[in-house]
Amino acid sequence: MNRELREFRRLERVCLEQAALSTMDLARSGLLKVAHDCRIAAEAIEAQSPRGALAGAVQALKLALSATRVSNRH
Repeated sequence: MNRELREFRRLERVCLEQAALSTMDLARSGLLKVAHDCRIAAEAIEAQSPRGALAGAVQALKLALSATRVSNRH
């Protein structure tokens, strides 16, 4: 699970870096969407890891808030 988490974080970082360098709006937009998806996947993996009850509740709240924010944009 740690390997998957690191990979999603790495992909998020690479997409953000490439988006910053992109001169095409469509490419930049696509890279930012992929980075966002990688962040959501990494946060979901983190939420599954065994931690204290409070940390798990905070993570679940963050995921719920980010999901409603994304659905409101579409």
